[in-house]
Amino acid sequence: MRKVNKIFLVFKVIAGFFLFFFFGAIFLFLYYIKDFPRPEIFTERHLAQSTKIYDRTGKVILYEVYGEEKRTWVSLKEIPDYLKWAVIVAEDANFYSHFGVDLKGVIRAILEDLKIGKPVYGGSTIPQQLVRSTFLSSEKTAERKIREVILAIELNRRYSKDQILEWYLNQIPLGQNAYGVEEASQVYFKKPVSQISLGEAATLAALIKAPYRLSPYNEEGRKELFARKDYILDRMAKKGYITSEKAEEGKKEEIKFAEKKVELKAPYFTLVVLEELEKKYGREFLERGGLRVYTTLDWELQKIAEEVVRKGIERNKLVNAHNAALVAISPQTGEVLALTVGVGDYNAQPYPEGCKSGFDCLFDPKFNVVTGVKGYLGRQPGSAFKPFVYATAFQKGYDDKTIVIDEPTNFGVWGGKEYIPQNYDGKFRGPVTLREALAQSLNVPSVKVLLHLAGLEDSVKTAQALGITTLKPPFGPSIVLGGWEVKLIEITSAYGVFAADGIRYPYFFILRIEDSKGNVIEENKPSGIRVLEKNVARLINDILSDNEARTPMFGPRSPLFFEGYQVAAKTGTTQDYRDAWTIGYTPSIVVGVWVGNNNNAPIKKRAGIMVAAPIFHDFLEKVLPKYPREQFPKR
Repeated sequence: MRKVNKIFLVFKVIAGFFLFFFFGAIFLFLYYIKDFPRPEIFTERHLAQSTKIYDRTGKVILYEVYGEEKRTWVSLKEIPDYLKWAVIVAEDANFYSHFGVDLKGVIRAILEDLKIGKPVYGGSTIPQQLVRSTFLSSEKTAERKIREVILAIELNRRYSKDQILEWYLNQIPLGQNAYGVEEASQVYFKKPVSQISLGEAATLAALIKAPYRLSPYNEEGRKELFARKDYILDRMAKKGYITSEKAEEGKKEEIKFAEKKVELKAPYFTLVVLEELEKKYGREFLERGGLRVYTTLDWELQKIAEEVVRKGIERNKLVNAHNAALVAISPQTGEVLALTVGVGDYNAQPYPEGCKSGFDCLFDPKFNVVTGVKGYLGRQPGSAFKPFVYATAFQKGYDDKTIVIDEPTNFGVWGGKEYIPQNYDGKFRGPVTLREALAQSLNVPSVKVLLHLAGLEDSVKTAQALGITTLKPPFGPSIVLGGWEVKLIEITSAYGVFAADGIRYPYFFILRIEDSKGNVIEENKPSGIRVLEKNVARLINDILSDNEARTPMFGPRSPLFFEGYQVAAKTGTTQDYRDAWTIGYTPSIVVGVWVGNNNNAPIKKRAGIMVAAPIFHDFLEKVLPKYPREQFPKR
């Protein structure tokens, strides 16, 4: 009887201990989860995603706006299977079989911790890593570990394995401010994650362990990274995900990493777009909102523009012209297709060495000559302003056969002194038609057209209607010779009105903006307004494309001439040779070129035809074959 009592007593003690630990565990569970974040927050939480600015095709990233995290979300189906397998064998081999916590892995990690005498807490599953990076701190305490385990179990209960894996692959840090496998693939390999190879997939999986220590951008890190990559490939073969032969192929594969640098393509174009976006959405939203901005830029045309301007500057240094700019616009829509300044590098060194940016530099890379800044009125366009005056005269009933006399003329006192303009070559031709006067850019007849046929105020109104915003009164007769400032982008766009049969399509830089889910939140649809009579625009086109009419001044095969193409063009040079211009167009594209110096230093005595027109010609010569051979509509 006494023996039975002893057994019963032992049983009670054991049961007591069991109940104590059972209720103690329940108490701890309730204590630790009392203020738990809900696992549903995964579906509600907005992960920061960088905003990307693309060219018009969406294939070229011009710039990426991000804060501390660069991230692009992709669905699980867009991620190659071998990347999923590589991550699983590297981080959580039993991912698809455990309940959120891998007990074998935990026991194994505890034994390792006991060996080294430090609480490293290895053996975390993918759900554990996910909840730790999302909700918990990185401190290594027992309390945090318990919370991590409980929430991982709850996460595993509520959601499918594939959903958890998708969250994980889009959230893990992989170095270089890249979060998630899509962003990491773009950073390291310059390709979408859907296109990576087996070796590249194993490399990304290897980075998860220690993305900064294993960085491929230092020798020691790369060596250890490749060793872990090979280990992962062996594990994939051992687990049956790939064959041993495939693993060996992956080990031998040459992994090429993209150059580590901040990408800013087409900087003068892209920075205009960025400024527009920041005004509308704010920098903080752009860094986190994941917008996809599709611009009007044609990347192929942009590369051509940068090349010809760079070469043109090198040529023009011989005549003391150290800067140039080019902009190309679609006259039928207003889309800015290409825009470049100087050598096309916003971070280039100003010239000459030691000059002060914004004051005395011949070349200043930080200033966008095409668009300028707030309050910038532009540069004097020279004779490139004349078509607006002639268009005004044509609207009043005059035509290209109207005759004016090219002779020495005193136009009276303007600005406190007598105004007696000269032609560029110092010669006078007597009676000339308006066609000859405009095509040959004769100065004296043009002033007569302004004052006696078109009217000064009406000519200014025409230029303003076509999109010139920088003209400030009081006005005088020298305006027809380009004595008032204009911006390159505005005068180029204004010439586009002639190409578009008198309809003005305001220039713009952004085609559409999508949110992080691909929904269109903003879209520019070109809308034109008639600002010039159709027949007036067609008459200007006819004169400016009449190579025979301009030959007496420019020669039969000048840079304005294109064999087999009808191209309208006009040059401009300021009286003191500080600016040289060429602006021309076809029905499909209008191009403006400016050459000069940022500090207004004069060019050696060369007209626009000598320094700006060759750049214009080189660009269009390469671009015209991309368009159909078009003729301007007849009057």
